[in-house]
This record gives sequence, structure tokens and C-alpha cells, in this order.
Amino acid sequence: MLKHIPSILSPELLKILMEMGHGDEIVIADGNFPGAAIAQRLVRLDGHGVPEILEAIMKFFPLDSYTEKPVALMGVVPGDPVVPTIWDTYKEIISAQEPERCKIEFVERFDFYERAKKAYAVVATGETAIYANIILKKGVVLPEDEA
Repeated sequence: MLKHIPSILSPELLKILMEMGHGDEIVIADGNFPGAAIAQRLVRLDGHGVPEILEAIMKFFPLDSYTEKPVALMGVVPGDPVVPTIWDTYKEIISAQEPERCKIEFVERFDFYERAKKAYAVVATGETAIYANIILKKGVVLPEDEA
């Protein structure tokens, strides 16, 4: 065991986060997302929700500063009356760690699936909120970040 590592981050997920390079993307997916059909690498964290996983990852994960919007959410399908309140939670979590990089892109559902197929990994969760899928683009760790 290690100190100060959130227990929600499994050894498999920590390894993936370390392997990822600048510009690689990771999807944290809700329980309805077809992760097994899409993922190049699938990490299962079924007993957890996206916000708690996002919060744990954001403690260590630099967002890409060379991309205008390093965070992507699956946009609501036109005509669907759902208003995803979970997005506000995501903004709070990301802003707490990377306020200057908390710019979010909304991606059409099938375009999101195509982008997810190219992602380095997909984290499958037990999240029950609708439209709770999120993509993070990894940035670089700067020398002042290491302190």
C-alpha cells in the first residue's frame, strides 16, 4: 500500500494514468456506456460513481494546456428533456484542481462514441446519472507542479 493515494484508484488504473502521455484521453463512463464494446483498455470500477473517481483522478492528472477545451462531455440528444445536473459537480471538481483549464466541450452522442474508441482507456463505473460520461485529455507535468 502507499500513502495518500485514494483507495478508489486501483493499481490497474494508476498504471494506466502513468502510462498515458501528453494528448492521450481517458473516458470515465456512466453505467449505461458501452465500455466493453468500445475500450482499448477497460478498467471496471462498477461500485463507484463518476464524481468520486473524477475527484481522485484530478488530484494527479494534468489537463492539456495546449488544447482549448481539455474536457469533453456527451451532449444531450436533441429533444431529450434531461438536464444533467451532474455536470455542475464535474465543473466544481475540475475547477478545484485546474481552474485555468476547466473549459468543457460538448460532443454529440455518436461522435463521443467514436472519440471514446480512440481513447487510451475507458473507466466503467456504476454511475446512474444520465449523460454522465466525461473525457479528459492529459497534459504535461511542469517542474513547478512537481513540488
